[in-house]
Amino acid sequence: MTNKMVLFDRLALIGVGLIGSSIARAAREQGVVKEIVATARSEATRKRVAELGIADNVVATSAEAVKNADLVIVCIPVGACGAVAAEIGPHLKLGAVVSDVGSVKGSVVRDMAPHLPAGVEFVPAHPVAGTEYSGPDAGFAELFVNRWCILTPPEGTSPEAVERLAAFWRSFGAKVETMTADHHDLVLAVTSHLPHLIAYTIVGTAFELREVTQNEVLKFSAGGFRDFTRIASSDPTMWRDIFLANKDAVLEMLGRFSEDVSELTRAIRRGDGDALFNIFTERRAIRRSIVALGQDSATPDFGRPHPGLPADTLPRPYADKD
Repeated sequence: MTNKMVLFDRLALIGVGLIGSSIARAAREQGVVKEIVATARSEATRKRVAELGIADNVVATSAEAVKNADLVIVCIPVGACGAVAAEIGPHLKLGAVVSDVGSVKGSVVRDMAPHLPAGVEFVPAHPVAGTEYSGPDAGFAELFVNRWCILTPPEGTSPEAVERLAAFWRSFGAKVETMTADHHDLVLAVTSHLPHLIAYTIVGTAFELREVTQNEVLKFSAGGFRDFTRIASSDPTMWRDIFLANKDAVLEMLGRFSEDVSELTRAIRRGDGDALFNIFTERRAIRRSIVALGQDSATPDFGRPHPGLPADTLPRPYADKD
C-alpha cells in the first residue's frame, strides 16, 4: 500500500547499512519523500547503493548529501555522530529536521546538538529493530513493521517537527514513543545493551572451556547458545560505541544483573528447588507478556522452519506409507 502524502521533499541518509538502506526502501515504497540522497564513508558501499538503486543520488560527502535536504537521518555508529554533525552543520537547510538512529541518545544529543545551527530542528530517534546482518544489501522495507521507534527531542524542539518525524516512522508501520534521552538510555541498557554484553561474554566463555572442544560447542548448540551466538554476531564497531557511550546505565544494569546471578548461585548451591522454581516461573511470565505484546512470535521454536524427517530414516514398516 502506497502512502500518498509526501512528508519530506528531500531525504538525506548519511550511512546506508541495514537501517539506512531499510529506511530508503520503506520511504520509497510508501511515497513519503520525493527524493533520496545517500552517502557512505566507504566508496565500495556508495557504489553498491548506486547499484541497488535505493537512492536517487549517491554522493561522496555528508556535506554534499545534506544540501537542500528537508530531513537528514544519520545512520552511523554513535561514536561518529559528533564529527558528522560538525561537518554537516554549515550546510543544513533552514527548517530542516535532523535525526539519527542510534541505540544511545544521551551521548548523541551531547555530541550533535552543539554543531547544529539555529533554525534546524533536532529530533533524535531510535528505531528498535534490526537483524544480525549489516550493509546495504541487508535492508528491507518491512524491517520496522510493528516495531517501536523512540523519539527523544531535546527541550525546546518544535512539536510540529516531532510529529512530522513521528508520522514518517509510522508510515513504515512502526509504533512511536517519545521520552527523554536519559530515560531511553536506561530502558535500552536493560532491554538491549545488557543482553548483548551477556551474549558476547557467554560465547567467549564457551569457546575457552578446555574440557569442551570448539567443534562440540558448534555441533551441539541448542536453542539457548544458538540464540546467544546470533546476538553476538552484531556489528562490533556499533556495539563498542554503544557500551562506551552508555557506560553509566550499562554499569548500573550490570550491577543489578550480578546481584540476580548471585541469588541464583546461592539457590543452586543450597539445593533450593523452591527458590529456583519461583524465579523461573516469574521469568517465564515476563517472556509470555513480551509475546502477548506482539514483540515476538508465539510459534514453537520461535517460528524457525523444520525440515521433514527423511523417509529412508524411518523403520521399514512405516517408510513406504503415505
